[in-house]
Amino acid sequence: MQNHDIRVLNDLIETTIDSAEGYAEAARETPSPRYSVTFHERASERRLVATRLQQKVEELGGTPEDEGSVLASAHRMFTNLRKSLHDDTAVIDEVERGEDHIKHKFEDALDDDDVSPPTRALIADTFRSVRAGHDQMRGLKRAAHRAH
Repeated sequence: MQNHDIRVLNDLIETTIDSAEGYAEAARETPSPRYSVTFHERASERRLVATRLQQKVEELGGTPEDEGSVLASAHRMFTNLRKSLHDDTAVIDEVERGEDHIKHKFEDALDDDDVSPPTRALIADTFRSVRAGHDQMRGLKRAAHRAH
């Protein structure tokens, strides 16, 4: 069970690091100072989530992931962000797409019956932050589309 927990946590760490990097990229790419601040805040928050998950992996005797993945979806997000320079709506769309991905990864981990109760509790706790980020970006996306 410990090895399974470590695998699940490392998968979430990878995705969370991807998310932090995606937010940092979005902060650099957006022409809006307001969005840049929001994206920087979310990047910092995601790094804290990754750190908490990494600490749990160490506690379980594993070696925590310390890099994001090279998943096609994350790579596509960065590529699409670059194409959408100077268009806040497109940047927000890409960030929100990444948020859907991380939200589903955390939901899948929470639905995994083989995850131990202490690990599930940590995942549930960190998921609150992930869900808040998802909901915030969904709200920004809706507002941006209404404005256009």
